[in-house]
Amino acid sequence: MATPDRTDHQSRKFLGLLSLPERRYIADALRAETVGGVLLLVAAIAALIWANTPGLAESYKTVKNFHIGPAALGLDLSIQHWAADGLLAVFFFVAGIELKRELVAGDLRDPKAAALPVIAAICGMAVPAVVYALVNTVGSGSMDGWAVPTATDIAFALAVLAVIGTSLPSALRAFLLTLAVVDDLFAIIIIAVFFTEKIDFLALGGAFAGLVLFWFLLRLGVRGWYVYVPLALVVWGLMYNSGVHATIAGVAMGLMLRCHTREGEQHSPGEHIEHLVRPISAGLAVPLFALFSAGVSLSDKAIAEVFTRPETLGVVLGLVVGKTVGIFGGTWLAARFTKAELNEDLAWPDVLAVASLAGIGFTVSLLIGELAFADDPVLTDEIKAAVLIGSLIAAVIACVLLKLRNRKYRALTEAEERDEDQDGIPDIYEQHNPAYHLRMAKIYEERAAEHRRKADAAAEAATEASNGADRPA
Repeated sequence: MATPDRTDHQSRKFLGLLSLPERRYIADALRAETVGGVLLLVAAIAALIWANTPGLAESYKTVKNFHIGPAALGLDLSIQHWAADGLLAVFFFVAGIELKRELVAGDLRDPKAAALPVIAAICGMAVPAVVYALVNTVGSGSMDGWAVPTATDIAFALAVLAVIGTSLPSALRAFLLTLAVVDDLFAIIIIAVFFTEKIDFLALGGAFAGLVLFWFLLRLGVRGWYVYVPLALVVWGLMYNSGVHATIAGVAMGLMLRCHTREGEQHSPGEHIEHLVRPISAGLAVPLFALFSAGVSLSDKAIAEVFTRPETLGVVLGLVVGKTVGIFGGTWLAARFTKAELNEDLAWPDVLAVASLAGIGFTVSLLIGELAFADDPVLTDEIKAAVLIGSLIAAVIACVLLKLRNRKYRALTEAEERDEDQDGIPDIYEQHNPAYHLRMAKIYEERAAEHRRKADAAAEAATEASNGADRPA
């Protein structure tokens, strides 16, 4: 049976019904991210306990600052740096694949469909940066951290959804994922442009040559992890030594993968590799990064300074206020001045809830915080604390807003998943298929016949009981 697609009417709807392939991809991707998000949450809590427990705090510093690696190759790094520069390269590799897929096979391939979420994402990055700049202009703080509150952590956001037990309709989840993908793109650009100070052009040239070889092997159709994994490690090492942040190597390789299917293929190579690597990224790389980056002091004094120091206050307000206002305002304005119509099953408070949920900036925000204030370890820890507190406040606000609409979301999700004819395709996608209605008619006829048989049997039993009661003793 041909896979159904969304109707033209639905395609003009903002947050309308997704195409079935897109819905299935979103479901698979977010399932892995949700599990990873819960592990990320556990790792962050473990880091905070480890770093704030008397008797254990010193061991946390010792472990994360322990150096390991070949010094001759310029890779004698601390455990914390291996997590930030090495493990996050895997995270950004997956982000690169996601971005490539969205551009060639997802919603971003259609400029008209992509315009609204892209505008929302851009506003959701610009407004937090403006909020940070305003706070630090008034408070005479450092402008170096302007990019910290611009990122959204999709895994952490999904972990919050899992913890509070709410079920967002697929369109809202897809909107959140698209925001995160565009966020990641601009975060990559920010890291590459604003946090590259000295460049070793020889190492950079070697990394570029390695990327060209990677691309050439892909075009030749060469297969085998034993070819690509060693090459990827060499490219990563050269990129690190070039002075450009090493995670850029992961993004570049992710963007090179083919993400469209050819005749006879069920999944593209990019989707297949993403399916293999995403669990490593979400379940191992990002949680370990959180374990060695989120462990900051949360004493009463430290928490008080988060709300009094302009740099940290700018981060908190950027995440909580800037993200919400930016995404919601950008979405409303884009819909207001285009032909996009909000899905009639949803309301603007739903967009507001997702916008507030996007204020959870964790992984990339912590990374940018480390890069922005690398020369000031004390301020770096305070910025990290601000990221944690701002993300927590955004999560609480989002939980309240989402819980108010949870009954509606549950009903919409159940309607999306209902498959009464059990053909593997949700009924909502088959309303324009005559064969579906014929199958349903047959099902209802069989049910009606069964109920008639039960009615006849019940009537017969009632008659026998009545006759038995009427007989003389």
